[in-house]
Amino acid sequence: MASTGADVPLTGLAEPLGSPRPWRVGASLASAADRVEAFLASRPFERGPWLAVAFAGGIAAWFVLPGISDWLAWLALCAGLALAALAALRSEGRHPLLRAGIASLALMLAAGTTIVWSKSALVGAPALERPQVATLTGRIVAREERGAEDRVRLTLVARGVEGRDTARVRVNLPAKNDAPGLVEGTVVRLKARLMPPASPMLPGSYDFARAAWFQGLAATGSALGKPTIVRVARSGTGLDRLQHALSRHVRDRLGGSPGAIAAAFASGDRGAIASADEEAMRDAGLTHLLSISGLHVSAVVAAAYVLAIRLLALWPWLALRVRLPLLAAAVGALAGLGYTLLTGAEVPTIRSCIGAVLVLLALALGRDPLSLRMVAVAAFVVMLFWPEAVVGPSFQMSFAAVIAIVALHGAAPVKRFLKPREEGWAARGARLLAMLLLTGVVIELALMPIGLFHFHRAGVYGALANVVAIPLTTFVTMPLIALALLLDLAGLGWPAWWAAGKSLELLLALAHWTSAQPGSVALLPAMGRGTFALFVAGGLWLALWSGRVRLWALAPIALGCLLLARLHGPDVLVTGDGRHVAIVGESGELFVLRESKSDFAADNLREIAGVEATPVPLARWPGASCSADFCVVALERYGARMTLLLSRSREYVEPRALLAACERADVVVSDRRLPWYCRPRRLKADRALLALSGGLAFDLRSGRVTSVAESQGSHGWWREPVPFRAKPRKGDPVRSATPRPSPP
Repeated sequence: MASTGADVPLTGLAEPLGSPRPWRVGASLASAADRVEAFLASRPFERGPWLAVAFAGGIAAWFVLPGISDWLAWLALCAGLALAALAALRSEGRHPLLRAGIASLALMLAAGTTIVWSKSALVGAPALERPQVATLTGRIVAREERGAEDRVRLTLVARGVEGRDTARVRVNLPAKNDAPGLVEGTVVRLKARLMPPASPMLPGSYDFARAAWFQGLAATGSALGKPTIVRVARSGTGLDRLQHALSRHVRDRLGGSPGAIAAAFASGDRGAIASADEEAMRDAGLTHLLSISGLHVSAVVAAAYVLAIRLLALWPWLALRVRLPLLAAAVGALAGLGYTLLTGAEVPTIRSCIGAVLVLLALALGRDPLSLRMVAVAAFVVMLFWPEAVVGPSFQMSFAAVIAIVALHGAAPVKRFLKPREEGWAARGARLLAMLLLTGVVIELALMPIGLFHFHRAGVYGALANVVAIPLTTFVTMPLIALALLLDLAGLGWPAWWAAGKSLELLLALAHWTSAQPGSVALLPAMGRGTFALFVAGGLWLALWSGRVRLWALAPIALGCLLLARLHGPDVLVTGDGRHVAIVGESGELFVLRESKSDFAADNLREIAGVEATPVPLARWPGASCSADFCVVALERYGARMTLLLSRSREYVEPRALLAACERADVVVSDRRLPWYCRPRRLKADRALLALSGGLAFDLRSGRVTSVAESQGSHGWWREPVPFRAKPRKGDPVRSATPRPSPP
């Protein structure tokens, strides 16, 4: 029977049964907007912190989005949202809180993106195209002593770099070639081996090229021989010289590791701290004590404030005519500013100084000194001048700790617990100790996702160690160092130095003991950006709201924990130069193609793999067959099989043998450019491809290949304009990888 027109379905002409009508959708949206408006009206909250969060989100969006077309589209979207919300607010007048919130947040998102994009264009310096040896003539603009590494780090604005009129470069000078005149402002001539700033070695590794871009560094390297002083710096005592002189003075009075840490407290100079001590402090959760931040600045400001108000109160004439809290607050602010400048004015120090000044102002005016609005102002100032700090661990850890403290102490149950009451000193001390322990636990929980994301490790017992370390540092060590420096003016500081040294020995003993405990460090493979964003979103929601609504934050945090629990490390890692290949054994071993003289490559491989085991040469693994030129590895996991051919030497290989070996391999990895006839079944990761992709991580469970280039986009610090992307091929145990041009 022939079909008729009545048999043809009238798709699109008849509405399916039960589908929402347009007016019903509009009513649903209006109802949702009404509920959001009622929610905002019934919840007292600080608007300033949310604006700061949006500003930070705009900065982060610029780093995440790959190229200029995406940045322009993002800015257009934010501007469109803001204009639409403002226009609707003016014409209709309904939902004022919701529409004003959308407009202000969209504008702050756009402002954050614009600020970081502008700074990148203004200060970014393109890296050298290739390594070179050059004779440089330039002025020293920064000097950093690295006593633990037996070298001095000099930053120069120099001529002599190939292809540049002038370039900002950083060179390492062996301590034996140092000279008294090599200070800031001196013009020197030296021969140096220069390299472009290093991109991440592996997906998830530290991106030094990005940091160097915002510092204006075009190259780093090592000085060859002794520098020649062309012109001595002008006489004068700048802050840099004062900082170096103070650091040397402290280390002369107090030797060894205690002296190095005391110099860090007094001047911010961490270069003399031994790597073993710094690692122990990190694994014990005490590394924040080595970086001048809130703890140190707050101690200095509080001491100056208390001393000023006590001493000024002894002068009745002044006490009757001047508000002493205002005067003492000014003294404390000046002390904090001086300490910030003296210790190098790093981002955490600046944030802490701004916060301390705001606290002093609040105390002088009789306002609540612990407020999220204060934190938002400090964060906004830092982001305005150093927007790139948002994606760094220092900024994130610093503000996460402060936000956690303020939110915890602002919670109603904590306020009730700390409410003054008539009780004995023992009960009051027990409550304060319990609160200190709770604060430490909350801070550790807030910092743990950040540590795992950036460093792939986190100290587990940090909260307990900080219960002893923070009071010891704040009330014993730092006052003793200040007293010793004061007594040194009369040559009587040795008793205070001795006591300060003993307190620092106790601190180091605590760090080494804590880090040596079983399970003291949590190791995880590289965490994805999406998982980290869940923790950030949940933490901010938990901190910035009040009441039961903040418990909604448990949903993204729980999801993030679930993703972490299911996180699986890579099976094979390949560095960007192709020289280092690591295979993670099923029992947690790490087998490497080449043994490196430097610990840098091994540390990166262990961190990204999430294993602590000492690397073992691949030739010792029963699953590998190695010759002088190649290693052949057959991996069978998760129902997938992959055969790898890894080159070990640069010797000539007979073409017929190479052709046959490549045909039998799924993946070929080499640190040299392989000929066209080498055609493995899946991927040829030779020097040509790795120059585009950067380091690679293979996951046999998902069949995915991750590259460094995927996270770089077309930002100025990425060395190649062509990013790498992995395209799947149906049925392949490992997805094939092909480079494709990036958007302009």
